[in-house]
Amino acid sequence: MPTPQKIASFEFARVIALIAIISIHCQLFMDYGFINEEPWLNYITNQLARFAVPVFFLIAGYLIYPKLNDQPYQTAKSYGLPLMLIWVVWSIICLVSPFNLGIVAEHGYLAERQGYWNYLMQNPINTLFEGGLVHLWFIPSLALAVLMIAWFVDNRCRSLLLPFAAIFYIYGLMAGSYQVVTGVETPIFTRNGPFFSFLMVSIGFEARRRNWSMTSAQALALALVGMAMHFAEAYFLHGQGQIFNMNDFLLGTALWGAGLFFWLLRNPNFGGHKIWLTLAKWVLPIYVVHLLITIYMNNVAGIVGVSTISRDTIVFFGTIIGSGVLVYLLEKTPFSFANLRQIKLTRRRVTCRET
Repeated sequence: MPTPQKIASFEFARVIALIAIISIHCQLFMDYGFINEEPWLNYITNQLARFAVPVFFLIAGYLIYPKLNDQPYQTAKSYGLPLMLIWVVWSIICLVSPFNLGIVAEHGYLAERQGYWNYLMQNPINTLFEGGLVHLWFIPSLALAVLMIAWFVDNRCRSLLLPFAAIFYIYGLMAGSYQVVTGVETPIFTRNGPFFSFLMVSIGFEARRRNWSMTSAQALALALVGMAMHFAEAYFLHGQGQIFNMNDFLLGTALWGAGLFFWLLRNPNFGGHKIWLTLAKWVLPIYVVHLLITIYMNNVAGIVGVSTISRDTIVFFGTIIGSGVLVYLLEKTPFSFANLRQIKLTRRRVTCRET
């Protein structure tokens, strides 16, 4: 049965996932909701939003399957290079944009920027995988995951795809959130690179290739089990010294994301209103620009001298509205995200050895 180009439930989920990510980066509820002198309201809401990135990766893997299966390297190139151009352009913008306006006013632009540049150069390898601002890690990680899948497809060893992706994921956990237990070290933060993205994109890819499906009840059960595992792991690791809200992915996160993904797949018309389909077109641009707007909204909150709920309101809604306005204005210029993603790449003849 042919799959429609736009699956309404996927588009709806992408918008909700973006809002969840913005809530993480706005650091909501950090000044109140304390239990035993720890901001547990932030801890809980922060980790509740951790479904978002896995869902992004899973959807990407599912949607790219037909082209990636037929023309693996050509698809990886045509998909990844425009994304990487966006990453380069916005890394440069973030590198030159001052974050702390107070320091700029008191000590000058270069004094403010040099502190940040020196911070990035403390670990240049990690910065290479991340970019000019921390949230931009998502783009090279996605492009790298697609390229790695292309290698497995081109070499006719797709049966090894998920096992190898799982190995990357487990290593990422051991050197990431579980590092406080394992002592395993790595030169880059394991949220970056392929450690997180490879498995998630591969599951989406394989779900379409193998025509995997679940009932709505089974998918929700999987999601709930995964979420429960994620929170149990986070609580255990918190006692070992890994702060509760610092977990990007855990063992349960993959199950949590997969359960939500299969529920969306089972209910393709969910969220089918045209408003969600329209907003979904803005997800990538708003994701790219939003953290810079969040930084400036924090500056505004500091200048007006607000905290707690007032600060959260300014930063959260200011980020959403400000990012939307900025993207809207950018789309009217030659530097729009649409133009960057429509780069014409030289086509090469590709012979596919596997169907």
